[in-house]
Amino acid sequence: MAGSDEPTRRRIRIEEKGRRGKKLARPVVAGAEDDELPAPCECPRLDPADWDAVESDWSDITFVKTMTNAVLGVPMGFDSTRQALGKKAGALGATVPEDAMLLLGSGRFRRPMMLEVEHAPAAGKKGIVRPRGIAFTRLVEAPWGEMQGKVEQVKNEARARYHRDPDGLWVWYLTCRECSRPRNFETLVVAHYRSAL
Repeated sequence: MAGSDEPTRRRIRIEEKGRRGKKLARPVVAGAEDDELPAPCECPRLDPADWDAVESDWSDITFVKTMTNAVLGVPMGFDSTRQALGKKAGALGATVPEDAMLLLGSGRFRRPMMLEVEHAPAAGKKGIVRPRGIAFTRLVEAPWGEMQGKVEQVKNEARARYHRDPDGLWVWYLTCRECSRPRNFETLVVAHYRSAL
């Protein structure tokens, strides 16, 4: 809530507490003319040093959560669901940070979707999720048809690292129609563990 005493919450890399994820500038494509470059968009550009093969402390991360319909795993109404999550956050008195994670869980016909927020009510509000624990993240390129294999690859890597399956697997699509192809469908895959290992 505005004016709340609650501190601003941020993702913190466990190995380097206090270091924040950085957004990167628009990519430079060697030999490309200006009209061949992807149109500027609002899609996040994450620094691999802060996000790829990184373990983050989620003890203070908060999300608003809902479900979205899917057809054989493909989410329907993605943009409208994202907008609804933003409105839900506002109605709860929470704010959506500029670099908020928008995570999509698994499911064939219904898929959970979570939007990162700050200054959310302390407890007791439906749709507020505080996952706690840690998250192991990988930045992957996942063109059409490759997402399931990439998620399985990250799950196996997390299992080898932590000696058990993650409690949840999430994806954050980092590209839109305008920049997907030039950025090769860049996606963040999140393996979440509810308790520290």
